[in-house]
Amino acid sequence: MVFKRLLGSLGVGGPTVDTVLDPGAALPGGNLSGRVHLKGGNADFDIEHITLELVARVEAEHDGGESEGVLAFERFTVGGGFRLAAGEERAVPFGVALPWETPITELYGQPLGIVLGVRTELSVAGAKDKGDLDQLTVGPLPVQEAILEALGQLGFGFRTADLEYGRIGGTGQQLPFYQEIELTPAPQYAHQVNEIEVTFLAGPAGVEVVLEADKRGGLFGGGGQDTLARYTVGHHDVRDWNAEVDGWLRQLIERRASYGGHGGYQSHGGYQSHDGYQGHGGHHGYDGHHGHEEPRRSGPGMGTAIAAGAAGLAVGVVGGMVAAEVVDEVGDFFEGDDEGGED
Repeated sequence: MVFKRLLGSLGVGGPTVDTVLDPGAALPGGNLSGRVHLKGGNADFDIEHITLELVARVEAEHDGGESEGVLAFERFTVGGGFRLAAGEERAVPFGVALPWETPITELYGQPLGIVLGVRTELSVAGAKDKGDLDQLTVGPLPVQEAILEALGQLGFGFRTADLEYGRIGGTGQQLPFYQEIELTPAPQYAHQVNEIEVTFLAGPAGVEVVLEADKRGGLFGGGGQDTLARYTVGHHDVRDWNAEVDGWLRQLIERRASYGGHGGYQSHGGYQSHDGYQGHGGHHGYDGHHGHEEPRRSGPGMGTAIAAGAAGLAVGVVGGMVAAEVVDEVGDFFEGDDEGGED
């Protein structure tokens, strides 16, 4: 066992900490488990609290341009109230529930470029030290995977994914940021849109699916506008997802084609946010009246046992360049976060 960091606030001879997450990807709303390994220093220390902090690398666009920072979005106290003797080794097991809106970091086992971490904080003798940072891997819920799988089979490809600071009006969003998965259009839609963006907002009862079509500029389009719609699905819905998602996209593209004069599907100058960030105009500027569609039942489920190479999204993710860049970025984040990069 390698103990990663000495508690700097306690100086040489202080206890060390290493958090080891149980193997495998966690799920949004699911259990995150593991152990916090402690090793005593050259004296006895009272461990007051052991806290796990979930952090994410988040982008924000505002009047001054775009910025990026590390944002803490959940905290759990998993232990404390004991004395760690000099040289003592102790493992503190934990199991905590992830927020339902925790972003997806991988699809079909391939990284999407979303950077999440679990930071361990010890409170010892009145001092606090963020002593350990571990990468958090989160896979999609079954219904999220089914929708992304359908998009891949319909011909959409993975372009990129990021976390945007701000709130989507008219939804039940809980976290101060949301995930966007950007897709290249299927061939049949390539002449109408530049890209499709998918946002999942999961909760105990189901998932809100926000689809956004980036409108091409044209004779009446100027520099381009965004058209969007929202759908609600249950965690255990059984549908012909290819047909369902294709129907959503056709409705979205039709709205895009009739854009203008239908303000319910237009963006209105920036998302809602806080702490001084201003949303960028014409992008996720939801006004709460944006095409909520009641879920409808279709045919029987299509099954999910599809090889990764058969889905366009998976092919896009393992395209070499994207995967390599993702690995580099994730490595840089976890190697270079010693100073605790929150804004």
